[in-house]
Amino acid sequence: MSYPQPHMSHAREARCLLRAHRYGVLSTLSKKFDGHPFGSIAPYLTDHDGSVLLFISGLAEHTKNILTDPRVSLITHDQNDARIQTQGRVTVIGKAERIEQREPYAARWLRHFPENAQLFELGDFSFFRIVPQSVRHVAGFGQARWIMSHFTVPSCPLMKQEEEILAQVNPDALHRCLNLRGISVERVHILGIDCDGFDVEADSRILRFDFAEPVADAESALTALSLMSEK
Repeated sequence: MSYPQPHMSHAREARCLLRAHRYGVLSTLSKKFDGHPFGSIAPYLTDHDGSVLLFISGLAEHTKNILTDPRVSLITHDQNDARIQTQGRVTVIGKAERIEQREPYAARWLRHFPENAQLFELGDFSFFRIVPQSVRHVAGFGQARWIMSHFTVPSCPLMKQEEEILAQVNPDALHRCLNLRGISVERVHILGIDCDGFDVEADSRILRFDFAEPVADAESALTALSLMSEK
């Protein structure tokens, strides 16, 4: 569930929608069936720059397809909303490239997907990155557009400061953010933070909060979070 702010650019609105979800349909070109489209459900994590991270097994059909032809697409939408044709959704088109080292991404992935811990003990799971080349954003009925540029985020200090920021977040501020939106929970902790907003786990629910404006460093991120807890 996401709590977007108004007056976003089209690119940021699409990026925030992508960040708000954890699963999508990954479409690859079948090695076995001569390039026929092959769809599979895949967990994903949006990296700081807006690219898509996958953690997939070398035995999986979609991985075999990617290694033969890296052209892929991934679509996600609000799985809790039954109005499939009128709700927001986003499709990312790009090439999936293997990331050789798992360590730089492991801690962040496991904060969002702790159930995957045992997969890191297996040698055949690898990270892949989809760098968006084009993005199709449907904001609602009659509101469809292609985003061909400015979707990904330029490098900024926050990209290397995430764990530092998480250690400074006051749980009371998170409770206030939830309370201001009519959500009462017993336990809440922050999972991740990026230039567009932050993710929390609240009594086993994953919730997304978007900043009013993008932030670029630890100080501005903590300030933005604090302001959201006071409104």
